[in-house]
Amino acid sequence: MRFTIPLRSLRLAITVLALPILAGCPGEDPTPTPDGGTSTQSVYAITTQVRASDDSQSYIIVTDSVDHTAPLSLDNATEVPGRALGVGIPKSGSLFVAGSEGPTVTRYNLTSDGRLEKGTSVSFANQGVLSIGEYQHQFQFISETKAYYFDGRNSKVIVWNPSDMSVTGAINLTGLAVNGAIQTFATLPIRRENQVIMPLGWRTTETGDIVTKVGLIVVDTTNDTAKVITKDERCGYVRDGVLGPDGMLYLATEVYGSAVRRVKGATAPPPCLLRFNPQTLEFDSSFFVELEKLVNGGTAGSLLPGPNGTVYLRVFDEKSFEVKDSTVPRALASAPAWTWWQIQLGDSPTATPAVGLPASSGSTFLFEANGRTLFTEFATDSSSTSLRELTDQSGKVTATYSGVSFSFVQLR
Repeated sequence: MRFTIPLRSLRLAITVLALPILAGCPGEDPTPTPDGGTSTQSVYAITTQVRASDDSQSYIIVTDSVDHTAPLSLDNATEVPGRALGVGIPKSGSLFVAGSEGPTVTRYNLTSDGRLEKGTSVSFANQGVLSIGEYQHQFQFISETKAYYFDGRNSKVIVWNPSDMSVTGAINLTGLAVNGAIQTFATLPIRRENQVIMPLGWRTTETGDIVTKVGLIVVDTTNDTAKVITKDERCGYVRDGVLGPDGMLYLATEVYGSAVRRVKGATAPPPCLLRFNPQTLEFDSSFFVELEKLVNGGTAGSLLPGPNGTVYLRVFDEKSFEVKDSTVPRALASAPAWTWWQIQLGDSPTATPAVGLPASSGSTFLFEANGRTLFTEFATDSSSTSLRELTDQSGKVTATYSGVSFSFVQLR
């Protein structure tokens, strides 16, 4: 994703928006702040990447609301070079920032007056890490003193302590790499009791074709051990998953894999829905559903957990975006032409269009904000990100800001 406009002009063009920390809302409990103060006002940290010419610059926007009629400003944002991620435990008052410029994670503490104060750092260099990228949820926080970083380049899970900012160990992931392919992690891993379940996807390095291989990493958080479970299947890029009401994990091809199928036809594996037992750590060999059969022969992908137990499938609208011979799968996956269908899971799943939710880009990230679920929509030229409401199925825009955003944390 790239756009090229002068960064100075971009910043001047963005509407200036003051972000004072207001009085607390009724019914909210005071939250201690690292500098000894307390506050009841919600505060959010949005990390966004702006690209100008050949350089990337990231900004951490601190705001007391996710509802804004004017674009959020970068003027008072914290600047971080390269592509950065801001991660952390929700409502803990701390943000951990990492990025493409090195192997370090830096802690920022939220002060009582709503500022980010830079703290200590921890380096993953001794684990072979050169830079940190991809998505927010490669960081999984188990407790105040234990967190994981899923490192695909080195096929390991790094165990670190976010309290004293130290590396405490690593879990090797044998069998993760596929020759000639790029391995990618899920944007939303599944948390279950003492498990972190991370679905995997592979695409070829040269052409971006989908590898017909399905994989999961299952980490036991009680003893910091992991199993890499892979199997060859009739489908691939099975990178999205949700727990069903039956306790089974349902996994689906992510929209990029579905876009490859739409562009390249039968030479690409069909998008699919699989079922996995998180107790026995085995795939259900009798369960295999081609997603197109759930949506009247259309192109479908990505399984997303919604509010109140809802589950959504994204379905491509052929009328909203013309697919040409020259169309590349990434452009198709990012097009604002993916509708929302609600899916009922079980032995015989069914899917129906969701009323009210407008079509949006298929590359969607979900963020939680005080009991609300928001999803991202990127501009087609990657110049801006909008947060949209999923909770009430309206899809209304709640906030817009410059750049492309892959991470969002409620600090308090």
